[in-house]
Amino acid sequence: MFPGLDDSKKLSAKKREEIYVETVCRARAGELSFCVRLTGSTYIDTYGITRAVRRGVWSGVRSLSPNPTGVKVFLDGLLHAPPEYKQETIIGGDALVPVISLASIVAKVRRDRLMERLAQLYPEYFFEQHKGYGTKKHFAAINKFGLCDIHRRTYCNM
Repeated sequence: MFPGLDDSKKLSAKKREEIYVETVCRARAGELSFCVRLTGSTYIDTYGITRAVRRGVWSGVRSLSPNPTGVKVFLDGLLHAPPEYKQETIIGGDALVPVISLASIVAKVRRDRLMERLAQLYPEYFFEQHKGYGTKKHFAAINKFGLCDIHRRTYCNM
């Protein structure tokens, strides 16, 4: 299927990018379909991360397969498909089930690319380096400049 497929966290950025490009090529050729759903900080702060993740998963599943008949959704961890879909949850699935691995990689590449674009709007936060994760450098920038528009205020407690 895809050589080197694994949990996105175990792959180098270069390998994730290679798999992502191959995925896009195969999607353009009609071999597969995928979608990515992103949720902004305002929605997460208003409704919570659990509801935001559920909204993204449900929207993506329904977009890819509007008719749940005969569809089985494979998800990692504590994620849940809409109730009308048959689902199998596999703990650690992003390392064990190729379709979950691929979804994990596509999501991570898209998020990393978004953070690189946001770094151009907010260069003082170095998003291109830490991709928004809570590193020392990121917290130092928050302490120096305060929160910017994309920070989740409920997460930062500032």
